[in-house]
Amino acid sequence: MAKFVDVLLPLPLPTTYTYSVPAEHSKQVATGCRVIVPLGKSKKYTALIMRTHDEEPQEYETRPFSELLDEAPILLPTQLRLWEWIAKYYLCTQGEIYKAAVPQGLKGEFKARTEQRIRVARAYRNNRGIELALASLARAPRQKRLLSTYLQYIGNDIKNAEKEISRHSLIELAEVSPTVCKELIDKGIFECYEVEIGRLAEIDDTPVELNKLNPAQQKAFDRINESFTRKNTTLLHGVTSAGKTEIYIHLIKAALDRKEQILYLLPEIALTKQIIERLRKVFGNRIGLYHSKFSDAERVEIWKKQLSDTPYDIILGVRSSLFLPFKKLGLVIVDEEHENSYKQQEPAPRYNAKNAAIVLASFFGAKTLLGTATPAIESYYNATTGKYGLVTLTERYRSIKMPKIEVVDIKELGRKKQMEGQFSDPLIEAMSNALKEKKQIILFQNRRGYSPLLECRTCGWVPHCKHCDVSLTLHKAAGKLTCHYCGYTIPAPKMCPNCEESNFINLGYGTEKIEEELSNMFPHARIARMDLDTTRTRTAYEKIINDFQQGKSDVLIGTQMVSKGLDFDNVSVVGILNADILLNYPDFRAAERSFQLMAQVAGRAGRKNEQGTVYLQTKTPDATIIPQIKDNDYLQFYNTQLGERMLFHYPPYYRLVYVYLKHRNIRFLDETAEKFGNRMREIFGSRVLGPDLPPVAKVQQLYIRKIMLKVETNTSQYKINDALLTLKEEFLSQKKYNSLTIYYDVDPL
Repeated sequence: MAKFVDVLLPLPLPTTYTYSVPAEHSKQVATGCRVIVPLGKSKKYTALIMRTHDEEPQEYETRPFSELLDEAPILLPTQLRLWEWIAKYYLCTQGEIYKAAVPQGLKGEFKARTEQRIRVARAYRNNRGIELALASLARAPRQKRLLSTYLQYIGNDIKNAEKEISRHSLIELAEVSPTVCKELIDKGIFECYEVEIGRLAEIDDTPVELNKLNPAQQKAFDRINESFTRKNTTLLHGVTSAGKTEIYIHLIKAALDRKEQILYLLPEIALTKQIIERLRKVFGNRIGLYHSKFSDAERVEIWKKQLSDTPYDIILGVRSSLFLPFKKLGLVIVDEEHENSYKQQEPAPRYNAKNAAIVLASFFGAKTLLGTATPAIESYYNATTGKYGLVTLTERYRSIKMPKIEVVDIKELGRKKQMEGQFSDPLIEAMSNALKEKKQIILFQNRRGYSPLLECRTCGWVPHCKHCDVSLTLHKAAGKLTCHYCGYTIPAPKMCPNCEESNFINLGYGTEKIEEELSNMFPHARIARMDLDTTRTRTAYEKIINDFQQGKSDVLIGTQMVSKGLDFDNVSVVGILNADILLNYPDFRAAERSFQLMAQVAGRAGRKNEQGTVYLQTKTPDATIIPQIKDNDYLQFYNTQLGERMLFHYPPYYRLVYVYLKHRNIRFLDETAEKFGNRMREIFGSRVLGPDLPPVAKVQQLYIRKIMLKVETNTSQYKINDALLTLKEEFLSQKKYNSLTIYYDVDPL
């Protein structure tokens, strides 16, 4: 009989709080259950019980929690164990994890979806009763029609009176108004009752047999299983369009035969549409989908289903699906494992779902498969040094050749005045031929909006965000200038506020401008655009992908969304419009991201029937990475990067922690950041770099400074983390730093 509970609040607090247990609940409380607790004078929160005990706090008098919400825990021990690991490794609080991991409906009042059903009242559930009811309705033809329709629905056999029909469906079948139904209820002939119904769709399709693996796939499948006997984690390095998904399906089938659950992680919601269709053909209703575009109520129902006696055997989803309850997890698949979308950036917890999934799998003794055509350098290093297993798949499905990559020097074309806009002559000619041959085209431009920079030609004025240290991006169709960091928006100006001239020039190209130019160039082409502006809803994603897949669109223009494993049969031309946007980003991972993105985009070409062609437009054709991309030479790229990483002390040889400090007063921030950096140097010595300005040094009125810590991989990360937490507490415990924000980003991407 517990007297006290330690509870976790969905707040960034460093500790749990202790509440007393009301006598009536002393036998019911359990770790993982939710309770309503008072906090302060008037606030109430839905808290999670983390511990039950009989130890009365000596520092303060406890208050009782006001309500117990669960008869059984909604959080399982393995989930709590994962939360503890994430908090400890990524230097965040468990309250931040609770806020991010649990659907909002489980942190407040969740109303189950109900439906009104109709049946004959008990007094009329016999043949004589029905005869009397029909006779009494002789002068009420619509009421009689409704009752007759109900009787037809149950087969004119009163023994079937328990057969359920919704009130709405019965009214539609009888073609009467809701008032008619109410009149029968008021007369006591019908009774209306509510039942809880789920929001989760059931699939009617009968599962089909698995496709037979081709010899290359079968060899990879066998080697993965052999690797799993020696290693808990294996990397599958397979070229684009090699049929990795088919291998995943066979691994899933084997896990299901062992009565295990499977977690299949994807980096983007855009990918779930195609993959879920393939998986449901084989596994039917055994698979559940989980991501942020679902309504909160749907996510709550999936969470509850996973706690039930009939959970989904397979969960397919993005990084948040990692937090669902699993009881018998046996296999984790991390598809497109190189993607930085697996890393949560803002807000905390700033965890990497790929790494957390490996840890989660280890708690169950499960196996993890990382799959990609372009492995993260750290993953490939772990595989080649023996930490992970390694399986390679070098042959494309049906032996289709890898796409031919043509490098186009747009700097030289510009110098010779042979190119206007963003399209070189070779690309224009290839697109024209593709459209004539009824083939499809994908164009990649990693900037959304119309133009990233609007400038007054007369005085040079450029509109900037009033909250952030960035220029505003023009979105021409909406007639707005928008900050892509804080969302600040103003109408696009008709005249310059500085010189009052109307002489603007748009500098740079976004996907919206590419779409406009392409429409002018090929007026009969059906063009679709896939970026953050056009995919704000789940249905928007699905429509764009479906239309392109079914040939309703000829050209798909997109940001990095189009690089993420989408599978289209009829794409013959891919255009990478400006490779230099990626290459010139000020980050040590710029080359890695460039190789991955461009190789993945290139892989969308010629996937099923014939070799495709990729036009890679760049102003720096002599850059080391360009021939590596052209030749699809991952190993040469990897070895080049590995040498640079070793020389400059970057991963995989060193582990990184970024320290961010934020404040509204720039002078105070600079002084504080300098002090913090010096204190770090006292502890870590020359491993500390900075403070420096990040690429964007002001966001939402807060100035930002960044300090970098590089630590050898053979050093205990937890000792490093303890020292960093102590240092943070040392500063924030002082009153003058009350308004200072300090946070850490461990293993940043």
